[in-house]
Amino acid sequence: MSFSEVSVPVQRLTHGRDLPLPEYQTDGAAGLDLQAAIPEGEDVVLAPGTREMIPTGIAMALPHGYEAQIRPRSGLAAKNGVTVINSPGTVDCDYRGEVKVVLINHGQDPLVITRGMRIAQMIIAPVTRGIFEEYDSLPETDRGAGGHGSTGIGGA
Repeated sequence: MSFSEVSVPVQRLTHGRDLPLPEYQTDGAAGLDLQAAIPEGEDVVLAPGTREMIPTGIAMALPHGYEAQIRPRSGLAAKNGVTVINSPGTVDCDYRGEVKVVLINHGQDPLVITRGMRIAQMIIAPVTRGIFEEYDSLPETDRGAGGHGSTGIGGA
C-alpha cells in the first residue's frame, strides 16, 4: 500500500538557503524532519524549564483543506526531555510566514541547539471541519458526563 501525496510549494528563506528542505528519513516515515535555521555559531541554549521559538528557514503554501502538524522528535523527548510545547502545533493552509517551532526543555540538562539540527517533525494532514448543530439534549452513553479519570487506571 502506498501513501497518498500532495504537492506543497515551499520557499527557502534567506537564513535557510543552505539547509535541505524537510525530508522523510525512511520509506515508512509519516513525518518530515524540520531543521533549526539559526545563524551559524549562534547556538541556542535551551535551559531546563525554558522555551524558545526556533526558526526553520522555510515558508510554505499548503493546499486548501490541509494542515501541517508540528510534533516533537521522539529522540529529543526521550533522551533530553525536549518537546514541542504546543504539540501538535498547527500550520494552517492560509499561513504564509516562516514555520517556527516552540521547544521547551522539561529535562534536567541544557540542550544546545545548533544550525541544521533536526528539532521537530512535520506531518501533512487533511482537515475535517465540524459543523456544530445545537440541540436541547444529547444522546445518552454508558460513560455519560464522566470526566478525566472516570474510567479508572486498572488493567483488564
